[in-house]
Amino acid sequence: MTAKGAVARRIQVLCGERDIAVNALAHQCGVPPSTIYSMLNAKSRNPGVVSIQKLCDGLDISVREFFDDPLFENLEPVIQ
Repeated sequence: MTAKGAVARRIQVLCGERDIAVNALAHQCGVPPSTIYSMLNAKSRNPGVVSIQKLCDGLDISVREFFDDPLFENLEPVIQ
């Protein structure tokens, strides 16, 4: 899995655990829904750490907690 794919999947899992829609998450985080939707699809090739931190703030988790998931193990190498 790519890092971008892992970030997208992690956002989906966190929304599912909290039973919130992407629009509700965007409102909680103070970001436009389009920002989150672009992180979930191919529009954003590299989700920024500031955007991820805003998501974490809205979800009341740390950035460390966001990345502390098996999804981020064994990511595809970026440099070949």
